[in-house]
Amino acid sequence: MKPTNLLIIMSDQHNRRFAGCYGHDIVETPNLDRLAHGGARFDAAYTPCPVCVPARAAFATGKYVHQTGHWDNAMPFDGSEASWHSLLRERGHEVVSIGKLHFRSDGDDNGFTDEQIGMHVIEGKGDLLGLIRDEEMPKRAGSYKMARMAGPGESVYTTYDREIAARAQTWLREDAAQFTDNPWVLFVSFVCPHFPLTAPPEHFYRYYDQDLALPKLYEQRDQPLHPYLEDYRRSFAYDEFFDTPDQVKRAQAGYMGLCSFLDENIGNVLSALDAAGLSDETRIVYTSDHGDNLGARGLWGKSTMYEESVGVPLIVTGPDIPAGEVVETPTNLLDLYPFIMGCAGEATSETVTEDHPGTDVMRLIAGEEKTRATFSEYHGMGSKTAAYMIRKGPHKLVAYADYAPQLFDLSEDPEELNDLAQDANAMPILEELMVELHKICDPVETDARAKAAQKALMESSGGRNAVIEWGDLGFSMPPGVTPQFD
Repeated sequence: MKPTNLLIIMSDQHNRRFAGCYGHDIVETPNLDRLAHGGARFDAAYTPCPVCVPARAAFATGKYVHQTGHWDNAMPFDGSEASWHSLLRERGHEVVSIGKLHFRSDGDDNGFTDEQIGMHVIEGKGDLLGLIRDEEMPKRAGSYKMARMAGPGESVYTTYDREIAARAQTWLREDAAQFTDNPWVLFVSFVCPHFPLTAPPEHFYRYYDQDLALPKLYEQRDQPLHPYLEDYRRSFAYDEFFDTPDQVKRAQAGYMGLCSFLDENIGNVLSALDAAGLSDETRIVYTSDHGDNLGARGLWGKSTMYEESVGVPLIVTGPDIPAGEVVETPTNLLDLYPFIMGCAGEATSETVTEDHPGTDVMRLIAGEEKTRATFSEYHGMGSKTAAYMIRKGPHKLVAYADYAPQLFDLSEDPEELNDLAQDANAMPILEELMVELHKICDPVETDARAKAAQKALMESSGGRNAVIEWGDLGFSMPPGVTPQFD
């Protein structure tokens, strides 16, 4: 791959199904659609962890959560480990971040040459309440915000995203041209469509004025779920605050509107890249840190291994990327780490080591490793036990340290309605995927290690009562905005 500049655009909590290029028949995302048409779209891409802080630490380091120990939203990246940005900066590249990072703080050296309006965890601590993962997990007091804030308007997040887009446009038009000795990397990290589900009116009413089907299985939301999911929905009791069908519709329209708002901001950034005359010498990546359940099965937010939550959009385009390519091979955000290093011409044995499990997405585009397995894990808020996902070919295993596994055939059952884990005919597949899981980690040992680290942090933070008193933020605040705990 010839070294080129690289523009990485990351959103937050974007369910990949909510985009025109991924087949949604209502949501309008013309700029993402144009990117996908001109490059490669990955149809089976996954986050290494379906929650913000661990996913972003894994993306930065190119390593699994269980390798780095950033287990949950109270254990953020602090810049002390090697990341693609720190390694590229060391090698003379301009590496600029604009927007959400969700690291510990901007007081740390996070490895960028320039870090603008970075959004980090609150007070360098994050979600301390999520450290409680026992039988007495508290109900999250901020859960009402999912339903009550859904509707038309502006939020601290939409305002923040507008500023991110403005700064990115300015950097591309005024600063990028001066960095000609080495390829530069610009990381533009938006926060939408993460809730609050408050969308600018022009985007909200585009969807609210239509007939919207209820979320998948929403009418059966009171039926028993897998015990892991029961734990989650008792702790994050989002659905308890949806009192009417109209409130559900407002949440759906808010999320869809935020997807189109995100697309609008992306379009502005891409227009600036083109106006600066840099499009022909810049590769572009679009992805998200994780997805969103958005009411499916009565679940809202992330933290599960269903496709809505663990799946992410991934589009790669630019020089050397074939147009209109669709990659069905299971892919992980960690596969972007060697790709980023390669784009800068720095993919060496010193920067991409045996500890980095990712496969360069260029190899996946070329049709290599079609039988590979990809992996995700969760050890965070709202869970009493670790959850693990293995996707290989059409089959998907969801395993737990303490609960019975789930098994799905996504070729026959893309909506994950039929759990095959108890089907005798599917037992060989289940056993094969369990072997794949154990190649990556020991699920029981990893669960115990995560909980030990969380218990130690809880004690050093004052103990259980102090963590409960810390409260529930609901969602993190952009820089300069005072946190509102519940």
